[in-house]
Order: sequence, then structure tokens, then C-alpha cells
Amino acid sequence: MSDVIPTGTTLDSEFLFERMTAETLGATRAAPGKRVLDVASGFGQDAIALMEETGAEVHGAEPSERMMAWTRLKSAEADSAVPVWTRAWSDALPFSDDVFDASFCKGAIDHFDRPLLAIGEMARVTKPDGRVVLAIANFDSLSCRTARWADGVREGLLGQEVARGRRHYDVPADHFTRYELGLMREQAAHHIVVEDVIGISLAWGIPVWTRSVGHLPVPVVERVLRFLDATARRLPGLADVIVLAGRPRARA
Repeated sequence: MSDVIPTGTTLDSEFLFERMTAETLGATRAAPGKRVLDVASGFGQDAIALMEETGAEVHGAEPSERMMAWTRLKSAEADSAVPVWTRAWSDALPFSDDVFDASFCKGAIDHFDRPLLAIGEMARVTKPDGRVVLAIANFDSLSCRTARWADGVREGLLGQEVARGRRHYDVPADHFTRYELGLMREQAAHHIVVEDVIGISLAWGIPVWTRSVGHLPVPVVERVLRFLDATARRLPGLADVIVLAGRPRARA
């Protein structure tokens, strides 16, 4: 994760991931008696949190044996009910049609080499009146645009050397797709009737703001973060993360 966003290091990073998790899990509309699938569940933290917070029956599908082993180890230590874990690829989910009330994928679909098939599988296993939720980093965000422009000015006009290595607007090597709102909508629309588009966080990674976060008073930073997040909600195309949610499209 630290190659994408250095979590736990700054207030703006922590805020971004907390809001991304809250909006993604909330968009599933999970509740007691509902069945929810976490696709590419990783270490299982989101599936566990959703089950604890809502009382829903949660399943996690994850292809990595290493992550699944860690998840099972932590589950064995739990004192209460835990999600059902299944090792599976996202584009070939081993579940029957229409068995979940919701399915979600948080921050992983850009790692998939066949994302359209994965979205189709999520829609297939979700009931017609259920919810399919996708949360994806936006590489055409205001932050990415601003940082890319600033680096271009420094290099091209001012002749300054910009530190190399991956910039936050560069797509990581383990991502197959560079997502932005238009592409997100286009791919989702093949299998989902998109009902909600939610922008989360604004300006993460803009150097002057990131440097300021560690020096300004915490209450000031928190107020600014909330204001920027509210702005991102109205302007999802500029947001750092975008959550799309809707019901499965009717199958032929």
C-alpha cells in the first residue's frame, strides 16, 4: 500500500483512507440478514469491519494465498463470528447467480488485468435489486493534474530538476489501468446501472498542501480536510478517489 499512498504518515492520508472506507462500506447498504461479498478482500480488514458494524453475513474473495493465510490466522484468534473466506479470482467468482445483496471492491480493480470481466462477475452474483460498489483512485484528480503541471513548469520552463521515482500521479507498476471518471463510468455501465457517483477527498499529494499538513494546528487541518472532501463530493471528476454504486444491469 505504501507505494500507492503512504498510509498512517500524515493526517490527509489517514483522512482519505478513512473516508474511502466509510463511503465504500456505507454504499453497500449492509444490514443484519444481508449477504455481502468483498472482492479482492486482501487482508480482510474491510470485510471484518463491515460484519462487526452492520451484522451482515460477509464473504471475502481473494486470490493471494499469502493474504488468505494471514486472514485465516487472524480469524482463528477472533472471539466472535468472522467472514467466510474463499480463494478466488475476481473474473471467475465461484458463486451462483444472484446470491449476494451487495458486492464491493475497494481500491483493487485497477490491479485487475480483466476489469470488465470482474465487474461483470460482481454484477452476476449480486441480486437484481442489490448494490455493486467500486472504489477507485482517480489519476485525473485535481491533485494529479496540479502536480503534473507544476513538475512540467519546473522542468520545462525553469530548468529545475524534479526528483524522479514514481510521483503520486504516475500509475504504479502493479496497476493495469489508469482510471479517471469517464473510464470508470464507461466500464461500470456495461454491467451496472450507476446510481451514485461519490467524490472523496481533494488535493491529496499537492506538495504545498502536503507539507502544510504537518505544520498547521490539527483542528485547522481537520476543518480544511472536511471542506475539501465536501467539495470533492460535488466535483467527483476532480476527487482523489471515486466511489461508483448501482444495481446490476439486467442480463439477457
